[in-house]
Formats: sequence, structure tokens, C-alpha cells
Amino acid sequence: MNSEQLARNLYHINQQIKENKAADQNVTLIAVTKTVDIPTMKQLYDLGVRHFAENRVTTFLEKYEALQVYPDIVWHYIGRLQTRQVRSVLPYVDYFHALDRPSLAKEINKRATKPVNCFVQVNVSGESSKAGGSMEATMEWIEDLAQFSQIHIVGLMTMAPIDASDSELHQYFKSLKELQISIAAQKRHHALCHELSMGMSQDYPIAVAEGATFVRVGSALFEAV
Repeated sequence: MNSEQLARNLYHINQQIKENKAADQNVTLIAVTKTVDIPTMKQLYDLGVRHFAENRVTTFLEKYEALQVYPDIVWHYIGRLQTRQVRSVLPYVDYFHALDRPSLAKEINKRATKPVNCFVQVNVSGESSKAGGSMEATMEWIEDLAQFSQIHIVGLMTMAPIDASDSELHQYFKSLKELQISIAAQKRHHALCHELSMGMSQDYPIAVAEGATFVRVGSALFEAV
């Protein structure tokens, strides 16, 4: 493990975030650690990272168990979650980024012992390979989610197409920001919707420029490490 390279990568990402965000914009870097081991995660912790994300239940639970010695870690689950897996994940996750269907919302509400901070996944590009509802359907679904007392909609999440041009990325992320503002303006008690989880290793600077408050970065952190 090249700890010096890891520190350089982290510094570069934080600089990119700083250069692209607005003066009053708070942006949280989430380290997507699905491809790295626990010692590397400890190195990131020592470098000041506190937000970590996983996308597989078994790996998430293993890493959570190993890193309980760091109680200030904030855990994000970013993968598609099957309803049968909900019971295993809920006690330990701080943010769930992929609320994408009614059956999952129902199961989370049923199994939760405390309110769950959720991002509703939105398919901004309309790609058939992407999960999440359309921009139009999301607004209506947000209203329906009021029936679930244990689900708190803190924001919206999207994944842009990997082959999108910069101009397309700007438009996708701008559209999600506009939708988030519209939902937040309704001031629903279950959907304050102040946050935007968008931007990954290949496009996070553009996502930040368009209003992201959480960026999910993996490969850019661990390049050449």
C-alpha cells in the first residue's frame, strides 16, 4: 500500500471539490471502499476521511465489524438492496443511497427500529440499465413515501451515464438539482430533501459545480496506490 500516493490522491480530490463548489456549498466526500481492504480504509481514516461507502452486504458487515473501533465513521450503503437483505443492513447504516422501488420502501419501514436517512434514486438519463424512477415519477413517489414513518428522504441520488459528454453531465446534474429544489420547497416533514448524492470518480467536479452535496469517489482515490 502506497500511503503517500493515497494522501496525494485525497488532496487532489479535495482540491477539485474546493475549486468547483460555491462559497456556501457544503460537500462531503464519501470514500467508496468496495475494492480495498481494511488496512487501506484505516489509512484513509488517519488522513481524515470519515464517510465510507460499500455496495455489498457481506463486505459491508465485515468492514463495519472490523472498524467499530472508530465510532465516528459514517457508513453509507450505495448498492442495490434486495428486500431480504434489509434486516441485515439497517442497524448499521447511516445513509442509504438507493431507494428505488415501493417494495423496498415498505420493507425498510417494516424492519427499521429508528428513522432511516434515505436518498431516492432518480434515473436522470432514462437508461434502461439504470435503476430509479424518472424525473417525472419521482415527485409523485415522494408524496407516496409519506406513509412510511421510518423513512426520512434527505435527498436525491443519481448515476450519470459513463459515456456522457461534459455538456450532458452538466445538464443531467443540473436537472436533478432543480428537482431537489422543487421537492425541498414543499417542506414535507418526511422529505426535507436538502441533499444531492451525485458525482463519481469520472465526473465529481462537474457534479459539485452543479450542486452536489455528497460525492461518491472510489477509483480516483486509489489510483496507483
